[in-house]
Amino acid sequence: MIWTEGDTALLRFCRLDGSLGQVHPLRVLSDDGQRLVGWLPRDTPIVGTRLEDGTDPRDLPLEVRFTTPRKRFPDTWRRTSTLRVVDDNEWSSTWWFFDSAGEFLGWYVNLEIPLGRGESTVDRVDGALDVWVEPDRRWEWKDEDEADASVDAGRMTAEHLAQLRAEGERLIALAEAARFPFDGTWCDFRPDPSWPAPTLPATGW
Repeated sequence: MIWTEGDTALLRFCRLDGSLGQVHPLRVLSDDGQRLVGWLPRDTPIVGTRLEDGTDPRDLPLEVRFTTPRKRFPDTWRRTSTLRVVDDNEWSSTWWFFDSAGEFLGWYVNLEIPLGRGESTVDRVDGALDVWVEPDRRWEWKDEDEADASVDAGRMTAEHLAQLRAEGERLIALAEAARFPFDGTWCDFRPDPSWPAPTLPATGW
């Protein structure tokens, strides 16, 4: 599947047991069938996840955070806008974060297990472990404790986590060398104000 500029592609976060988590609709900027560049503006409707009682899973102790059942519900992408590069062959996607005034805040390397594409979807497994890179390219690991807890809970294997960490180290090396995606590309990005926000379809996600 190859999308054209202006299409909506659904970035779906799946689990290895086959269940589905969050869904983020992206306005397609470019796509070659492998690497998708998409835009998720602030206040876009998404599919979110919470515990059965509506609690944020991060409010739970780590030892039960990944074993307590969750449900999906209509939600909104808040506070920031993101430009995202998702490559079907890479165990990560890179997100450029922008504040409400359009100022670049930094890069987020979301470490993921790629699962391929559907007719309207790009499917990934969120690896819990992430890397934050400041505009000056200082970096830090994020959520290392959650990644370990995810393995303990059987949500992914130690081998998965090792490959995710290796992918993070690969992106860190690119950041330190100021190479793409950390070379300044798209840091001054401004969306066309005439673009409609991406939307979730009534079905199919």
